[in-house]
Amino acid sequence: MSTAQPPPTSLVLGATGFLGRWLVLELLGRGEPTAATVRPGAGRSDELRRWLRAHGVDDHPLTTVAADLTRPGLGLTPEDDARLAEVRDIHNLAARYSFGLDRAAAHTANVDGALTALHWAAERPRLRRLVHVSGYRVGRDTAPRHPLPPAEADALYARLGAYEASKQLGDAAVRVTADRLGVPLTTVNPSSVIGHSATGEAGQYLGLAGLVRQLWSGRLPLLPGTARTFVPVVAIDHLTRFLAAVPEHDRGPAHAHTVLDPATPPLPELVALLADHLGVPAPRGRVPVGLVRRLPRALTGADPETLTFLSEDRYDTASADRLARAAGLHHPPVDELLRRWATRLVADGFGEAAPSLPTTGTFADIAGIRTYLDGERRHPGHVLLRGPGTDTGTDADADTAAWRDVTTSLPAPALAADLPGTGRTAGTPAQDETWLAALLAPVGTRPVLVTHRTTAAPAVRYATAHPDRVAGLLLVTAPPAAPASTPPGHRPGAARHTRSRLRAAQAPAAQEELDRLMASCPVPIELIGPAGGTE
Repeated sequence: MSTAQPPPTSLVLGATGFLGRWLVLELLGRGEPTAATVRPGAGRSDELRRWLRAHGVDDHPLTTVAADLTRPGLGLTPEDDARLAEVRDIHNLAARYSFGLDRAAAHTANVDGALTALHWAAERPRLRRLVHVSGYRVGRDTAPRHPLPPAEADALYARLGAYEASKQLGDAAVRVTADRLGVPLTTVNPSSVIGHSATGEAGQYLGLAGLVRQLWSGRLPLLPGTARTFVPVVAIDHLTRFLAAVPEHDRGPAHAHTVLDPATPPLPELVALLADHLGVPAPRGRVPVGLVRRLPRALTGADPETLTFLSEDRYDTASADRLARAAGLHHPPVDELLRRWATRLVADGFGEAAPSLPTTGTFADIAGIRTYLDGERRHPGHVLLRGPGTDTGTDADADTAAWRDVTTSLPAPALAADLPGTGRTAGTPAQDETWLAALLAPVGTRPVLVTHRTTAAPAVRYATAHPDRVAGLLLVTAPPAAPASTPPGHRPGAARHTRSRLRAAQAPAAQEELDRLMASCPVPIELIGPAGGTE
């Protein structure tokens, strides 16, 4: 019986990028024989396949080929070109999404590369549709022109910056040229693409994510724009399902869809929602975008190219809405989507730290303290009280390794929470005992409490006072690190609170008191070392 892999019928250009990998995930999940282009170089295909497997999809039906959109014919070898002979649906998601690009680099990737993909698609004998991804602020010209006279192109780059100008020119170039070549084309213009509706995961930290980072770190005292500024969002999983459905539903030579959630609140309301969720101060007021443009970037923290997105414009989504209804697609509730995405941004350190384990965290009010926690809230077998040694630092740190060893060795289910004033949780060490009682109040099991020995006094006191509520204590003995500065993703001031907590806990009197508490505690206490060994 033959086990030959069927030839791919869908091709994703730019498959290792943010949008591309999520679309490959969606197509493979649908059972679609799929090919993906990766940039030449060692490891790019392996990296994509690892990501797909980590997200629960079998990567064996995937065909990967090395491609270069700056070269004719995508730079494919004859053998790879032949492997793509049955492709009928081509999704071009290859682009440079970055602010501060020079004009030549942006034009090469976003204009010339788009045309290279189009010309290659025009030669496919079985082509059903080319799907080209632009952006929600481009493609609104009903009579696109290509090429623009040099003076007009120069003015566009000067006004918008390299990224957005190149996307506008690329969109026009593809639409004009596809019409001339007779290529069936759909341009999809998504708004700010944020996290997955179930997990919040995105993997991209530019654009609106940068604003969330400023909010979290306390560097957003004033919000650019007006009360009506509208920066719409769309969930990554909604967008990729939409993209996958386009070739099935679009017929005829040309279509264009603007994909965004019109229920997105105006930007001031959106930022206020996230500030409340994260437990940080909202901006005190607003400042006109024109004024921000005139101020030094070092003062505002705003990239000038991002300011063009801060407008009061609204967008026509009628065609996208019709296709979504035909495909049975619905936007997820936008408020909950925003909260999950912001939580995940913080958990991932805004791209500067490895994602925390597990990655299902959320923020909740515990005894009036905005607390980061994840895992099983009501029926855990273990409750991890993460403070010094929390797993959001670098893997090289001994304390981080200790927490990871503990976390991965515990049987599910477990609840993990950052202690007050550490990690991503607000508050101060003085609030530990009230906070811990509130954290455990809804727990219906008799869990083992897991924490660091150095700062275990509140947990030992709780176990002594409530032996019927705690099965035991597991204390990590690895020497905790005192961070010199707040690690990525931690709440501002967390490093200072952690150092204060450690100084107080390591004082001889505090250690003597902890020893007395442990000696009289009525529940079993076990000590565990850095490598998971017990003492």
